[in-house]
Amino acid sequence: MNTQKENEFSALTQHSVEKIGGTSMSDYTAVRDNIILAGAQGGSPYGRIFVVSAYGGVTDLLLENKRNGQPGVYGHFADDTNEENWRAALSAVGNTLRQINEELFAQGAELDEANAYIEGRLFEAERCMENLHKLCQHGHFGLEDHLLTVREMLASIGEAHSAWNTAKLLRRDGIQAQFVDLSGWKSELTLPLDEHIAQELAGINLDKVLPIVTGYAHCQEGLMATFDRGYSEMTFSRIAVISKASEAVIHKEYHLSSADPRLVGENKVVPIGRTNYDVADQLANLGMEAIHPRAAKGLRQQEIPLRVKNTFEPEHGGTLIDGDYRSEQPCVEIIAGRKQVYALEVFDQDMVGSLWQYEQKILAAIQRFKSNVITKDINANTITHYLGANLKTVKRIVSAVKQEFPGAEVSTRKVAVVSAIGSDMQVPGILAKTVSALASANISVLAMHQSMRQVDMQFVIDEKDYEQAVASLHSCLVEVHDHGEAICVA
Repeated sequence: MNTQKENEFSALTQHSVEKIGGTSMSDYTAVRDNIILAGAQGGSPYGRIFVVSAYGGVTDLLLENKRNGQPGVYGHFADDTNEENWRAALSAVGNTLRQINEELFAQGAELDEANAYIEGRLFEAERCMENLHKLCQHGHFGLEDHLLTVREMLASIGEAHSAWNTAKLLRRDGIQAQFVDLSGWKSELTLPLDEHIAQELAGINLDKVLPIVTGYAHCQEGLMATFDRGYSEMTFSRIAVISKASEAVIHKEYHLSSADPRLVGENKVVPIGRTNYDVADQLANLGMEAIHPRAAKGLRQQEIPLRVKNTFEPEHGGTLIDGDYRSEQPCVEIIAGRKQVYALEVFDQDMVGSLWQYEQKILAAIQRFKSNVITKDINANTITHYLGANLKTVKRIVSAVKQEFPGAEVSTRKVAVVSAIGSDMQVPGILAKTVSALASANISVLAMHQSMRQVDMQFVIDEKDYEQAVASLHSCLVEVHDHGEAICVA
């Protein structure tokens, strides 16, 4: 980053950088009234930079359904067996985006302009994919070599659509918003992420202009290669870091609460209120991200606090996360967990004294197939990794491990992990109390973990017991206590 850009960013003081999630984005009135206007400081909506996600469900249509894995445009294109499938999927995306536009803009010139903008993106994307498909019919070019680029191009369409629309609507409603496109569409030069952000935001007067920035950012690092669909959180984090924001804010459709209200009951859960980045990392490890750990790292290093707010309760302060917070008394702040976990157990009598060699090769197989290790057990002759992966991936890992250790016994079992998490859990007897609560609910503990850092306890249980385990632990560790700013264990 050159000196001029550094000087321009040094002037951006006492501002916040705020990210709006996809479900919230789908309700423009709530975004305008509950975030933009309700969050105005001193009556001014400015002094903030907004990073927006695609409208709810749009990225699923462009890439693949995040919950059930059903292919979107990218999934059909990557399959490369029927060209008509990805064309039909892209056409369906166009219909969806135009329908969203019809709900946001009145008939006439405004709607025509909104449709023309996104149709131009879709047309260019289809043309690029068509040309690439033809090119890869020749033996010298492989489709797989270009799939990540296609994935990024398709993902960028969702954020460009929502950011352009939001800036347009806010200007219609009297707010001087400016669309900031980090997607690199038709860009001839690919810059490092920080430099790209600095270049696009340079010269914007935050006292008078409200930037609406795409969550996807095209850059040399290739965000999707590392973060896949968590790319918008990295964009959000880097904008906060390089602009020296006083606070980072994420607006979601729910509070960061003491448990999943669908499992425990909405009348029993409470917003956490305060916690630290250690807790956020534990949640991310379970697939329940408040923020991606790599994105949180930059905020933590620069001592930028992160606030998670509920879009639909603007009067509530949400949950503030920073690096230094410790509860006044030891606390269990949240009961969280994950189903559909696979225990990969490797037993070998020859492992005694050579654990590190086995561990190294097993982890290499897990990394090769891009699986996530939630936790693990090790004893003299057995290593068990608990994987957040689908069955197909687990079978591939098992095959690779068996090739490495043909004499070992390799087995898998579907389990669940439930965890009690807090910024300070140094409570004598808390482990015994927690195990007793599970036993009272007739839940068998298959494995358990409590680290010396005292920020979480993890219990491996049968998958069928997951919902009851969450409810039992919440009842034992949370509901029996008074709830102030923190949830404390007596």
